[in-house]
Amino acid sequence: MTPSPALSYYRATATPYEPYAPLLGRQQARVVVIGGGFAGLNTALGLAERGLHDVVLLEREQVGFGASGRNGGFVFAGYSLGEQDLFQQLGAARARALFRRTIDGVHRIRQRIGHYAIACDAVDAGVIWANWFRDPGVLRGRQQLLAERYGVDWEWLSEPQLRELVRSPRYHDGLFERDALHLHPLNYAIGLAGAAAGQGVRIHEHSGVRRLQRDGDRWCVQTASGEVWAEQVVLACGGYLAGLERRIDRAILPIATYVMVTEPLGHRLAACLATRAAIYDTRFAFDYYRPLPDTRLLWGGRISVLDRAPRAVQRLLRRDLLRVFPQLGEVRVDYAWSGLMSYARHQMPQIGGREDGLWWAQAFGGHGLSSTCAAGELLAAAIAEGDPAWREFSDYGLASTYRPLGFMAAQASYWRAELQDWLKTRLEG
Repeated sequence: MTPSPALSYYRATATPYEPYAPLLGRQQARVVVIGGGFAGLNTALGLAERGLHDVVLLEREQVGFGASGRNGGFVFAGYSLGEQDLFQQLGAARARALFRRTIDGVHRIRQRIGHYAIACDAVDAGVIWANWFRDPGVLRGRQQLLAERYGVDWEWLSEPQLRELVRSPRYHDGLFERDALHLHPLNYAIGLAGAAAGQGVRIHEHSGVRRLQRDGDRWCVQTASGEVWAEQVVLACGGYLAGLERRIDRAILPIATYVMVTEPLGHRLAACLATRAAIYDTRFAFDYYRPLPDTRLLWGGRISVLDRAPRAVQRLLRRDLLRVFPQLGEVRVDYAWSGLMSYARHQMPQIGGREDGLWWAQAFGGHGLSSTCAAGELLAAAIAEGDPAWREFSDYGLASTYRPLGFMAAQASYWRAELQDWLKTRLEG
């Protein structure tokens, strides 16, 4: 089939639900959450779980419309910033505490899927980090760092062991992260929304916010057909900028990544994979992929400032797929799409707040499932209970990305890293 620009595999297989009505008229609330992706949904649900039910969530399109409903579906610990850099910047105790937040996020995602019976095709089979290069030093170094500094054990996979699981001559050795899973991210988002709505959160889709204004001791949040007056507001829009607070918007770069899904492979899938784990490789410009329940293969990769059309995405990623699994030959691609992630210059999430009751959570940089869960918990605890733990992220503030020059710098950095990967591959023969 020809991929539709408006349709991803996730949207085509989304759990049916009764749409949430647009905001109409005037409402009052304790908290307004702007953005119906993972950060906003986790914050709203976290507030409701703490007994604060007077919450309104406003989404410009549909819940999970942005990166939350378009990503690879990997659920694992960590941030876009590497563990070594995190340790060097914060020291042992603080780095371990922040990393622990994402481990707790993985565990909470498991717990919520079970507790709320969220049907999102969750596969709790771990993630494999496959070595594109012959040199095992990067893997050994990361394995040792995680064990010694973060108390996390990843299992070593020798080349024969890895090739039993991932049947490609492209890889060498690897590491296996057992405490990880993968899932249908859009259905997970729909499930979070249903859980929040079930506890009294008022969700309104197709309710883009046009104006955000402080009036006395309250915020006025206006849409095309209504307004909400609230004590506190959370901005959680990610790469799909709200255009409401310039400093918050200017602190991120919306960067595109690409995903495609093959036709059902049937027995051909077993010729490629003998594992249900998700896989990504050791290059900066890495591929990431995972088997789907209907024997399709979901394949993602590349980072770009260009939000390409489906046919262009299909052409690029199909070539990447066949470099790893040439045995798939003339495999058909049924879906291809792109989505915008939000990146900060410091490669860490921006989680913060102001004394006037404005909060934000953004810049999850392609590591959003566990870290958005952690962010939602931090903001919910701050708003409902006055918990100051969100200040753990104070080192990673709203540093400007200097758009549009920032886009040029990001693309140049990606191309440079891609060239380094290519040169290293060529040198190894």
